[in-house]
Amino acid sequence: MNSTVHSLRRQHLAFAITLALPFVVSAQQASTEATQLDDIQVTAQRRAEDPQEIPLAITPVSGEKLDIITSSGGDIRVLAARLPSLNIESSFGRAFPRFYIRGLGNTDFDLNASQPVSLIYDEVVLENPLLKGFPIFDLDRVEMLRGPQGTLFGRNTPAGALKFESAQPSQEAGGYAQVSYGSYGTLNFEGAYGGPLTDAWSARFSGMYQRRHDWVDNAFSGEDDALEGYKELAYRAQFLHETDSSRMLFNVHKRELEGTARLFRANIFVPGTNDLVSDFDPAEIAIDGLNYQDLDGSGGSARLSFDLGSVTVHSVTGYETVNSYSRGDIDGGFGASYAPPFGPGFIPFDAQSADGLPEHRQITQEFRVASNEWGKVDWQAGVFYFDEDLTIDSFNYNTFSGEENGYAYQNQSNKAWAAFASADVELSDALKLTGGLRYTRDEKDFEARRIVSPIGAGPSGLLTANPSDSNVSGDLALSWSLSEDLSVYGRYARGFRAPSIQGRLLFGDSLSIADSETVDSFEVGVKSEILDGRARVNGSVFRYEVKDQQLTAVGGTANFNTLINADKSIGQGVEVDVEAYVTDHLLMTLGYSLNDTEIRDPNLAIAPCGGGCTVLDPAGATAGTVSIYGNPLPQAPKNVANLTARYGIPVDDGEWFVYTDWAYRGEVNFFLYEAEEFRGKALLEGGLRAGYNWNYGEYEVALFGRNITDKVIAVGGIDFNNLTGFINEPRTWGVEFTANF
Repeated sequence: MNSTVHSLRRQHLAFAITLALPFVVSAQQASTEATQLDDIQVTAQRRAEDPQEIPLAITPVSGEKLDIITSSGGDIRVLAARLPSLNIESSFGRAFPRFYIRGLGNTDFDLNASQPVSLIYDEVVLENPLLKGFPIFDLDRVEMLRGPQGTLFGRNTPAGALKFESAQPSQEAGGYAQVSYGSYGTLNFEGAYGGPLTDAWSARFSGMYQRRHDWVDNAFSGEDDALEGYKELAYRAQFLHETDSSRMLFNVHKRELEGTARLFRANIFVPGTNDLVSDFDPAEIAIDGLNYQDLDGSGGSARLSFDLGSVTVHSVTGYETVNSYSRGDIDGGFGASYAPPFGPGFIPFDAQSADGLPEHRQITQEFRVASNEWGKVDWQAGVFYFDEDLTIDSFNYNTFSGEENGYAYQNQSNKAWAAFASADVELSDALKLTGGLRYTRDEKDFEARRIVSPIGAGPSGLLTANPSDSNVSGDLALSWSLSEDLSVYGRYARGFRAPSIQGRLLFGDSLSIADSETVDSFEVGVKSEILDGRARVNGSVFRYEVKDQQLTAVGGTANFNTLINADKSIGQGVEVDVEAYVTDHLLMTLGYSLNDTEIRDPNLAIAPCGGGCTVLDPAGATAGTVSIYGNPLPQAPKNVANLTARYGIPVDDGEWFVYTDWAYRGEVNFFLYEAEEFRGKALLEGGLRAGYNWNYGEYEVALFGRNITDKVIAVGGIDFNNLTGFINEPRTWGVEFTANF
């Protein structure tokens, strides 16, 4: 590693320490006899553990912080920038989130897109991107695991994983109900109730309903409040059977979503800049195509464990299915150059398309054996099986007649199996070695065919592909406890992403296949609890190298969605998490990350935009292409920061409180190439909440605001037709009532 890298790391670490110092100094000045931070248990290593003792960059989110950031009916995207090194965006709105950790992600919008960030909900991996949008409600906690997680969580985790754990049934009866109402007729309700059924059985039932009225006018049709509304319903039932030697948890869940698909807005950028045009109005659009979205998903799982004395046997069985249809006006305007009038701005041609997932099912099965108190060694080993089948429909429409003029389909079957083992070894009272290996075999069978071409190319023949690969991934970490409250660690990990296939044939005649990618990651970190448990300060410095990275060249003149491999990409940076009681009544948290990413492939060139953007990259070796060597990865902000502060004033059996949270995401490129217009500006969004709880927290009423500064920026773009973009969520105000019982 060269001196430049060492210098960069020293600078990053110094900056992180500087950020943390105000918290530490303030806490030192506070009374020493008071409130301590809550203990948290996580399952990042498939055991219940204190995150401060795990040699891994992990950030848990639970309790009030999780409730607040979802208070205005937000979907999973509200977690973006609320955790270090995390970005989440979507061109499908609430249905299809795309995740990025430490800059690694995938901008692919196809319904079989592979992502390097795994989402695990109640111990079941959700592979399809539509599954990953399942609502967040009645959760015990969220855990973000940064860096490759190939040992315990398998393929398609080279960037990391997000784990969601629902609140589980217990023998203690109780629940809650929470309702809020805010701007744009936004209604959010969620609640849960559970308790004992018998001495051994308990249950918990939970659900949520979210609604927002249409609030965007369509200037073309003359219809007021025509778009951007939605309705979403989700619920979950859990049944738990517990004895002294066994635990069986059964889960069934369902999701229904209908409303507006993502609104694409034509020519919203001032040419040559990423500024929005002077007359831009987020509450108005002018489109002549249809726009709507429907999604229906359901699933179930069985999590079984049996204590056999020296070991515990675990089984996790999961079944998921989802179907959807999403249709939108892709050109973002009305008319066309050959069919005036047209606008806003220049519309070369009309574009209206839809994607559907009419058939889908996913089956997963894991068997795992874990040691019970084997002295200085803890180990676990298991096998995993994954089986997914899906069908994707792609449609194109003549905007002026409304008739379907293009149709193609894709069928994909994906089977994978793995065997893994991991162990923790206490080398001494202060040193612990953690390591593991995983063998994975992944196989795909794929076929695609175009039936009708919107550009007169005629039907295609049946195109097939059968990529497969095997891989050994793993990790090795050494942690050193300097004291009871201070430890340092070093970790190496390798991650693996299986081959990917795309068959978008409406405008093309061939499949695109991306070979497997591997990631080698190195990180060192420190974890500490200070001031008698009043503060935690954790930090890490990392560097990773991706070989044969899977990338998606999106859009361009021909509107292709093409998979490619980059020979190498690198990323490096620093992360810090701070949580502290500054006073007995003031709790603050701070998160910060700095990520530098770079594509290192001098021969990699792609087609740039077809909509008149200002390209900044040099020309590629092939006419009509540009070189992306040296570019940062798309949707990879260099800086991510977040801050929360809660101040409470106790009164009798209640409390007055005020809470604020802020999230900053630095500039990003929307695509692999760099262009002035398709460079997302830095985004700072803040929330505010003030209220009163009484009867020792059983009841609470609060006023809240999200995106309180009313910041409006483009968070994504469509690049093949004109300077089209889509924007962030609007400012909302509301009131919320919560009852615990």
